[in-house]
Amino acid sequence: MNIVMKKLIAIACLALTISTARAIEFDQYFTDATLRLDYAFAGDAGKQGIYLDQLSRLPKWWGRRARLDEVPVAGDGTITMRDHKSGKVIYMHSFSSLFQEWISTAEAKVVRKSMENVFLVPMPRDTVDITVELRDPHHRVTAMLTHRVAPDDILIARLGERDVTPYVTLQQADDTTRCIHIAYVAEGYTEHEMPQFIEHCHEAMEALFSHEPFRSLRGRFHIVAVTSPSRDSGVSDPGAGLWLNTALGSHFDTFYSKRYLTTLHLKQLHNVLAGVPYEHIIILANTEHYGGGGIYNSYNLSYTRGKHFRPVVVHEFGHSFAGLADEYPYGNDDARYFSDVEPWEANITTMHDFTRKWDDMIDPSTPRPTPENTDSTLMTSRVGLFEGGGCMEKGVYRPVQECRMRTNVVPEFCPVCRRAIVRVIDFYTAPIH
Repeated sequence: MNIVMKKLIAIACLALTISTARAIEFDQYFTDATLRLDYAFAGDAGKQGIYLDQLSRLPKWWGRRARLDEVPVAGDGTITMRDHKSGKVIYMHSFSSLFQEWISTAEAKVVRKSMENVFLVPMPRDTVDITVELRDPHHRVTAMLTHRVAPDDILIARLGERDVTPYVTLQQADDTTRCIHIAYVAEGYTEHEMPQFIEHCHEAMEALFSHEPFRSLRGRFHIVAVTSPSRDSGVSDPGAGLWLNTALGSHFDTFYSKRYLTTLHLKQLHNVLAGVPYEHIIILANTEHYGGGGIYNSYNLSYTRGKHFRPVVVHEFGHSFAGLADEYPYGNDDARYFSDVEPWEANITTMHDFTRKWDDMIDPSTPRPTPENTDSTLMTSRVGLFEGGGCMEKGVYRPVQECRMRTNVVPEFCPVCRRAIVRVIDFYTAPIH
């Protein structure tokens, strides 16, 4: 482990020290089981709504047991669980969703849609009130739902107690009582192709752990491969008129963007995972066509049979796990970030409130904004303010000239992204006293 990584990990550990009182709260308020929350997010560009679909109980809780009333990253939405009797916040979860991406598209201006969303929270011992909020790029609440859950409700379905999808343990964490559970899920692999899926899982896993800070903190991850078979081999490609019968119904051309490969069938995804030890999801799609997608605290999906498989699956995990933003520009026609608000993502800024970003990591002699450099040794290490990021050419700044969150050819995450990832890992795995 190099000196820089040791310093980053030490700083993050210090900032995320857990108190004994907070650690005890899990057993006070929760049982060792999972409450699965299924919602429909619906509406259009002008108005959105949240609707409860179904509640389910899973046999075990695989998430964090400390820092329960905090979130590591703000995201585009929040779930807040309160004890019904006292009103005390006992659990929080942050997320982003494809629905919130969709409402910024041209299609959302002319049609209303609904999309599935599934979230996992610990099973409460007593009645709770759960509030779900969606926020816009200005961090304003655009939709909210509060509903009550009684753990003895007879209509809470029981899932994952039998007929569990077969899975293989790829890596066991050093301490399974405080680790991050990742499940690789097969998409577009037939029963006969499962050996190839397992090979792709190993390749993806080693790609992830070849990058810092994952390499230094590898022992904090518990990883399984879920062998969910598809009837057809490959994934659907609507632009080519190809629709296949696959385990998760994923397809290219999401929001009419050719290489955006996602699944909208979140309930089916979590049905496949019921009874499996999982918290974070990486879907591997059996296709040679370039594409993928990553949604914070939802899932990461990557193509597998191509030369960019390894960098793509790592890049998308930066989105889905750590909430990192893209650092490349497309243009400013469809603005996602605005000068009057600071993005919640750790690796981009509009300079609205830069002191809480990576201001402390910039050398005083570095100009702001920072001009690009032709020296390859500085492109990935010189921290500054480089304009262009968050898919925008102007008004958004990134930490370094080149980073894994910007391009497939850069071998590492930049220092700012590494620090952000360490903080998220420590949030989930800090010691319980």
